[in-house]
Amino acid sequence: MGNCQAAEAATVIIQHPSGRIQRVYWSVSAAEIMNDNPGHYVASLAVCFSDSPTPGTGVTRVKLLRPQDTLHLGRIYRLINSQ
Repeated sequence: MGNCQAAEAATVIIQHPSGRIQRVYWSVSAAEIMNDNPGHYVASLAVCFSDSPTPGTGVTRVKLLRPQDTLHLGRIYRLINSQ
């Protein structure tokens, strides 16, 4: 029991625009994901919480990756349309 969190931490999670979640169990380059999904870029997601008066509010930062960048285990990425 309790192994689910360890397994999730050992995956690359890619969110598709359609809502589909893709899990990859090894490090992969952004170019490989972009080649499999023409017309899309790969973006890294990071949620930043501020000291605002409303607790629990955060801002999601999106950073587009270069094709030679590596997607790391335990991180969440999103496919962004190129249009």
